[in-house]
Amino acid sequence: MGAIDISEKAAARIRAISTEKGTPAGGLRLGVKGGGCSGLSYFIDWAEGPSRHDQVIEREGARVFVDPKSAVFLQGTTVDWQQTLMQTGFVFRNPNVKSACG
Repeated sequence: MGAIDISEKAAARIRAISTEKGTPAGGLRLGVKGGGCSGLSYFIDWAEGPSRHDQVIEREGARVFVDPKSAVFLQGTTVDWQQTLMQTGFVFRNPNVKSACG
């Protein structure tokens, strides 16, 4: 199973946020933490740059930062951007998820 992937739509959105915030070295911080109905929940935030031990994933100038502990759970995940009538935001397609909340 490979590393984290960034879709073309997500990369475009990350670059747009970077421009809006004026942080060219910035990126989306992605991680997992304990909690939620399945035992883990995702969190995302904006970071002006990577932390010392972060894994940096890049696509066409868009960057995602992942801490080493979260990287274990996120292997093979695709970060996508979805804009529909019902939902707008980043979506995570993780093949490691065995169950999801209803």
